[in-house]
Amino acid sequence: MIAQPPKELIEHPITKIYNNGELILDYLEYNAPVDAKGRYFHFDEIKYRLPKQLDPILAWSLIKDTRKRQSHKIYDAFIGQSLADASVFLTPTIQKTISEVDRNTTTAALEWMCNQIGEQKHLEYLLNDLVEDEAISSSQLEGAATTTKVAKDMLKRARKPRNMDEKMILGNFKMMKYAWENRHKALSIDFIEELHQIGVEGIKNERYKPGVIRTSDDVVIEDNNGEIVHTPPKAAHLNNRLNRLVEWVNQSHHNIENTNYIHPLVKAITLHFRIGYEHPFYDGNGRVARALFYWYLFKNEFAAFRYIALSVLLKEAPVQYGKSYLYTETDDMDLTYFVDYQCRIIIRAIQKFKLSYKESVEAADAFNKWLWESGLYRQLSDKQKTVFQVANSEKATIFTINHVKDNLGCSYNTAATVLNGLVELQLFEKVKDGREWVYKMIDQKILIGAWKPS
Repeated sequence: MIAQPPKELIEHPITKIYNNGELILDYLEYNAPVDAKGRYFHFDEIKYRLPKQLDPILAWSLIKDTRKRQSHKIYDAFIGQSLADASVFLTPTIQKTISEVDRNTTTAALEWMCNQIGEQKHLEYLLNDLVEDEAISSSQLEGAATTTKVAKDMLKRARKPRNMDEKMILGNFKMMKYAWENRHKALSIDFIEELHQIGVEGIKNERYKPGVIRTSDDVVIEDNNGEIVHTPPKAAHLNNRLNRLVEWVNQSHHNIENTNYIHPLVKAITLHFRIGYEHPFYDGNGRVARALFYWYLFKNEFAAFRYIALSVLLKEAPVQYGKSYLYTETDDMDLTYFVDYQCRIIIRAIQKFKLSYKESVEAADAFNKWLWESGLYRQLSDKQKTVFQVANSEKATIFTINHVKDNLGCSYNTAATVLNGLVELQLFEKVKDGREWVYKMIDQKILIGAWKPS
């Protein structure tokens, strides 16, 4: 359990510290929203770092006083039958992440990246592999035990899920796809219910009630030790709270003339938090919350987030993810804890995305040079070059006709011609797996030896 912040704070704490003689300078270090390294600590963390000679309530009062003056209200968080202001302070991490998001994840930035690589279809094919990562890792974060390799094989081959874990992953994949395809819609409770329906449909478990908003208060969140760490607000006013949230989301806060400006990233993270906090469904809330985060960014032209998998990183430290919720809940709905943590994850995910792009550019250049020198360049169609290049990058190791059809946006017959042509050129081999033909590239060493520069 985390340490709760003191309920009673000292009024005008800055005047109080001047009665502490030689400790004045020590106290003044806490007269700021963040520490010297830009970290936004909760009382749970402060209490372990505070020098023994300092009064923790006075030090915390100083911190809270400066935060209150420098934070701004996000919205009135409708909790129960009362209103509580939810606020955020733009930490250095949040500001840096907003800058990275604006420079590297917009639809325009993604189009520029595709044009720079010269082989747009190749990059799109590789990026489609990243679309699967969020669906898989988000399910694994919720407890799905299926390995990433098995999950990718299921999605690529469009085979039916074999167990509940695989159904979770397939549901997540469909939910993310639905969020992308409906990115121009306004938010509604119906849309939230549709996302949940798609995400958990077919999972035979009494915990799941696809698309059904909870009407009881028997839903709690427990930690690994079985202790209750969060009890969602009462179901009695849940529809009212969701309607308020929908109304807030559908307002335009990022117009530069808006006096209550909120960057779309901060708003998307807030939406993520609110769904997780409210827990409107009996189960599957985390997946819906993360899908809505992506949906809102898609809606606001941050298309590169389709290929940026946050849950891959979130599942590495699920305890910290959970604490970011609890820190906000226990400290007057201060959303800074949750937004700051998500931003730290996002900035790492963007760096991974940029690295994937860089590696794709370098691999494409080297591959095209080898294709030309081997004499293969003139023998392959554009679609065959794309599939061959993806196989050579090892981002995908098995191919099916349906998989190629979906990724290249061509007909089934065209996809079959592409793959069988690669087999005829002795670049690929195909084997029967059940009722389906599976294609894969010949071992690279054998391939390079057989196709020496002409």
